[in-house]
Amino acid sequence: MKFIFVLLSVFLISMSVHSQEGFQYYSKKDKITIPFKLINNLIFIPLEVNGVDLIFLLDTGVEETILFSLEDKEELKFNNVEKIKLRGLGSSNFIEGLKSSTNKVVFKDVIVDQKHDIYIILDEEFNFSSSVAIPVNGIIGYQFFRNFKVEINYITHKIFIHNPSKEIKHKKISKFHEFPITFYNNKPYLSSVFTLDSQKTNGKMLLDLGNSDAFWFFANKIKDYDFPHKTFDDFLGRGFNGDIFGKRTKLDSFQFEAFNFRSPNVAIPDSTSLQNIRWAENRIGSIGGEIFKRFYLLFDYKNNKIYLKKNKNYKQPFEYNMSGIEINHAGLQWIQEEVSLNRIVTTKSNTSYESPTSSQDRFKYKFVLKPVYVIAHIRKDSPAELCGLKKGDIIITINGNGVDRYSLQEVNALLKSEDGKKITFEIDRGNRRIKFTFYLKSIL
Repeated sequence: MKFIFVLLSVFLISMSVHSQEGFQYYSKKDKITIPFKLINNLIFIPLEVNGVDLIFLLDTGVEETILFSLEDKEELKFNNVEKIKLRGLGSSNFIEGLKSSTNKVVFKDVIVDQKHDIYIILDEEFNFSSSVAIPVNGIIGYQFFRNFKVEINYITHKIFIHNPSKEIKHKKISKFHEFPITFYNNKPYLSSVFTLDSQKTNGKMLLDLGNSDAFWFFANKIKDYDFPHKTFDDFLGRGFNGDIFGKRTKLDSFQFEAFNFRSPNVAIPDSTSLQNIRWAENRIGSIGGEIFKRFYLLFDYKNNKIYLKKNKNYKQPFEYNMSGIEINHAGLQWIQEEVSLNRIVTTKSNTSYESPTSSQDRFKYKFVLKPVYVIAHIRKDSPAELCGLKKGDIIITINGNGVDRYSLQEVNALLKSEDGKKITFEIDRGNRRIKFTFYLKSIL
């Protein structure tokens, strides 16, 4: 599964956004380290809001800090709240939200913003924790990057926020490729000559950490280029007002400056999903996490620069989900398991020696907490659909193993592992257990 949290275009209605001082650096150290979780090419970081610990998606594709999942955070209080309306990808409709100002947001006790604006989505269904199998409370973007040089290491899963009063050593910077970036609505863009299958085109690409795919392209924005004919329709992600659909395909190659990617995956969102985008001039698409994970990154918003250096992921093949299903983590449930109990029975022999013997009884008394995996989307004419699987099916076993043997990451890796691989699911459908078998099939 490739999950994309789509907030490429967020309209904040009925107010103007006031300037803020932003995060301040309260440490003498050269840099502060923040560990992160990497799931489906997306970065999740811990932060504290008004004294409460939360988990946020780090996303350069959003301008403001957004909260949307607080069901277990009743102790969190907000300051200076007013009603607003928001609009994003998926529909032209508005949804209700709140704006809260003068909130205290803290990273590692030393990166602090005392007057942080937060936008709160009230729709309870707007939640993607189930798609990454960890609790996620919101998204933070521009405000995180604006005042510091921010370095991201996808290999060690660490972010380094550099002290703004100190310079990074030239020896370190000299190992990176430097690129100028521009901003539109406080979102970073890379302008370059991009080469798609040997055809050059000028344009801007949004640098979008919140997109798990390699590339998104807007077909109507690229002149005189025909995308490959081998495509399939697919679910691309979720916006404020509904699911985002489009096509997936592969390019033979994609190149910019010194970097060349062979057979990268490409997503092409449909036109109805793009109707609310505020277009940066000459924008042709987005670069996402599947590309960024192949580099050491250094963002320098203040000086309008990004630095890239290849890491050991650079030459990894580009894979995609060949099954046609998207699986969500639907919580945990207690399962009754049959366990063995060994008994030692002592018997006396004719020689008066006691001889211990073993016997084994089975009792159904142990309860264990196991994940619930449910099919959230299924692609038409995909291997999974053709074998009879349906949206809403609850997966009980995978290839004969209980689902507790797999993290959601491992399930997703299995579904894009190799062409022709046999997959067997035992599912629960209306309290009936049914087995289905299908074979992964590459169509690109």
